[in-house]
Amino acid sequence: MYSKQKNVPEEMRGQYGVGDVWTWTAICADTKLVPSFLIGTRDGGAAYGFMQDLAGRLANRVQLTTDGHRAYLEAVEAAFGADIDFAQLVKIYGPAVQGPDRKYSPENFCGTKVAVVTGDPDEKQISTSYVERQNLTMRMGMRRFTRLTNGFSKKVENHGHAVALHFMYYNFGRIHKSLCITPAMAAGVSTHVWSLEEIAALPNRLDE
Repeated sequence: MYSKQKNVPEEMRGQYGVGDVWTWTAICADTKLVPSFLIGTRDGGAAYGFMQDLAGRLANRVQLTTDGHRAYLEAVEAAFGADIDFAQLVKIYGPAVQGPDRKYSPENFCGTKVAVVTGDPDEKQISTSYVERQNLTMRMGMRRFTRLTNGFSKKVENHGHAVALHFMYYNFGRIHKSLCITPAMAAGVSTHVWSLEEIAALPNRLDE
């Protein structure tokens, strides 16, 4: 996210890369691999592109859980059709803490509501906890995601490059504590832990 939308000058509102920019992320609950991500707006077009990319990277039918964002409904149907077990997990919140600290206090969590959209998802596996934890990992791993600082990205292009580099390292170069191997190794798409030198040299290999 860049400068808050409310702080964007009127003449620049609606211009991509100015104001709010979102990171869409998918994660595999078993291998912890992040197979797809997207930097973009929070509208139906971004949801469509994100789901199309995700569907193109999967070989088998999967169970998918998203939050209650309505843009997912049409995007998932367009990308997967009926070949998916899809549910939405909607979190319910109450009023935030009142008083002078309200600005920095989260809303009170009251519970969840599950809506099965397509297929027959296993209710025990309907969860957004893994991707929420991944969002924390992303925020802790990149200074530009730190709230209330001047470390935010100044250009959307640089932001996209930084996020891509983060997920490359997360998937291929960082040993996951619960797996004792990298997510890429757990998913069978890599046989070793990538070094930082290998990751840095990857653009040159792609140009060959």
